[in-house]
Amino acid sequence: MNHNQFSFNISGWILIVFMAFSQYSCHPGKTVSIKYDSTSNILSYAVTRLETALESSGYNIRKEDLRSKGDSKIVLEYNSSMSGEHLTLEEPLLNMVNDGFMLSNVNGRVEINAKNDRGCLYGIMDLVEQLYLDPDLNHVEDNYENPALSFRAIKFNLPWAPYRPGPATEIHKETCRDLKFWESFLDMMVENRFNALSLWSTHIFPYMIRANNYPEATPFDDNELKEWKSFWKTLFRMARDRGIETYLVNWNIVVSEAFADHYGANIHDDRSELVKRYTSESITQLINEYQDLTGLGVTLADWMGNWGEDKMTPLEREKWIEDTFVEGMRKADRHVKFIHRAVLAGDPKEMRKVIDKAGLPDKTIVEVKFNWSHGHSTPDLSITHANHEGTIIREFWDPNPSNYFIAWMIRNEDFFVLRWGNPEFIRNHVKRNKHKYVDGYFIGSEGYIPAADYSSIDLENKSWTYAFEKQWLFYSLWGRLLYDPGQTDESLNQLFKIRYKNADASKIMEAYSLASEVPLKIASFYKGTWDFTLYSEGFLAPWPYGYDDGKSPFISIEELISHETLDKDYLSISNYCNMIINNNDIDPGKITPVELADDIYDNCKTAINLINELRLAGNEPDLKSELDDLETWCYLGYYFADKIRAGVSLQLFSEIGGEDNRKESLDYLEKCIDHWEKIVQLTQDRYKPMPYVSFGHHEPRWPEFTAFHWKFFIDEVKDDLEFVKNLADPQMP
Repeated sequence: MNHNQFSFNISGWILIVFMAFSQYSCHPGKTVSIKYDSTSNILSYAVTRLETALESSGYNIRKEDLRSKGDSKIVLEYNSSMSGEHLTLEEPLLNMVNDGFMLSNVNGRVEINAKNDRGCLYGIMDLVEQLYLDPDLNHVEDNYENPALSFRAIKFNLPWAPYRPGPATEIHKETCRDLKFWESFLDMMVENRFNALSLWSTHIFPYMIRANNYPEATPFDDNELKEWKSFWKTLFRMARDRGIETYLVNWNIVVSEAFADHYGANIHDDRSELVKRYTSESITQLINEYQDLTGLGVTLADWMGNWGEDKMTPLEREKWIEDTFVEGMRKADRHVKFIHRAVLAGDPKEMRKVIDKAGLPDKTIVEVKFNWSHGHSTPDLSITHANHEGTIIREFWDPNPSNYFIAWMIRNEDFFVLRWGNPEFIRNHVKRNKHKYVDGYFIGSEGYIPAADYSSIDLENKSWTYAFEKQWLFYSLWGRLLYDPGQTDESLNQLFKIRYKNADASKIMEAYSLASEVPLKIASFYKGTWDFTLYSEGFLAPWPYGYDDGKSPFISIEELISHETLDKDYLSISNYCNMIINNNDIDPGKITPVELADDIYDNCKTAINLINELRLAGNEPDLKSELDDLETWCYLGYYFADKIRAGVSLQLFSEIGGEDNRKESLDYLEKCIDHWEKIVQLTQDRYKPMPYVSFGHHEPRWPEFTAFHWKFFIDEVKDDLEFVKNLADPQMP
């Protein structure tokens, strides 16, 4: 089958064809004729991105409308210096799904075929990236991609009616109200193949509507509310035009202070018929007023009588959701999609009943936290937020659901400042956890909002404006590998080649991958559950330390020794030492603390060698900043490795004595001080003290814990050394 037959004989598929007119290929002044269906908002947006790439390569552009022919095309013609057929697949379109595309370039004709507009958009983005690397249309390479997952979402907590109030949230209000920020953020999502934006708050409705029967629930006057409505409608339209679905997710029985004051209700956990009616009617009204909003989501925990004698049962929780959210969606003028969170207080059987009764035309998205709040740990599922007595409730996916699918929530409560990127971790994650009942992922944080960059010191060479721009590789890798986990490092290296034309892209990616192992290893070894139980980047366990008993949240050597591991393949320090003392055989499938320390140390040493090579090869300011972050990770890795070693020696000393064990522990802790001082050196001139994201939900009792910076914890690093120095030998009388 030749390309012409292949392209034009497939009905029901959207076709985009590129042709350019030019006497000489790849010389300034060429004229490019672009023909496309301008009635498609997504394709119109795609053409603007293509125009930018072509104009930067010196092309003149002419656009024509193809609506009269009823085709969905973009047409460019050029005098090709190449000939022959490129991409010859027997059944690519038959196997293509939504968001997939096929790009082919043959005999002066570039075509993109896709099942939907969004697939065409991704094909265009592939073409655009090729043109940035090589502006010659003759050199455009064929490509065929199908998404591994249909739902690829970012979790974005809003600073209005926030779940996690406090300084780290307040600081983003102005940025998040700026549509220029959202334009940049949405463009980033398109580039990285994210197709859903979920916006989370406790109760956003008063910022969006004036409830017909409860007008006083909204604290804004008509002009203020008009401005808010304009903001939301523009945001949702911008997302729609980029093929991005939008969802609003709230926390359940929460109302505004204005509603509580005027209608006599409690802000939280008011189970009255009044609050039910208000919630249900508001949902219906919101759906009807915002036509570009894709869907709604709800969580059944926190303020649904989570504790005490009046705790709601799973049945009561699901019944409340059915009476409010499901009923409100049912009465709306149009269908919307639904996100139902599976959390600690849920029950899969009751959830299934609600979804069955809802009878929604689209599959419900059931969100499950992967390894609770610390998804950047082991890629093996160890715990979820839907546990019961320590056992994963498999009934959420067994038997296999037909009217919903699981979307893993990969929460990031472990690094907010330092850049991160490890493609192999993401590939392994999707490979191990893409089951028949899984068709989506959420990526995001509860406390951290990637809007204002409030941690960076404003240096002259700082080129980024927003936090997500600094963390560009995090989003690039997660988005692209959720779309196609088969992308190789060689393919992903193109991202660095576009960004840093004079640097060795493969070395940058290798350094990133090695350094980014550090937080993964910390969170796999030191088990965290909910948000405050671990902050890998700071080597902190804020809860209960710093909140409950007033101790420093810094993880001491004692805590490191006794703490449970998340990854069951890892042996904790205490368990490992007990096995040594009792001469027990160690399972060859287990990873000992010493082996873990050696692995971390070797990775970080290799990464630092690469970083030093890259620094010698160039001095681009942005790359220097990225390398400084990677080196910081490496010294945190050195610190972690030597603290593990010190912990092993200390535990042996504590159990069986021996000055050699104590001396070995002290030697490692001396090295730990050097490593931490290097961390401070690498960060103090680039990052300022910043509000820690967990403030606001609970007030810390540790008085010094009012802001975060690594330099604030040097005394705790030294305290470990003093603690070991002052221990008595248990074998001495």
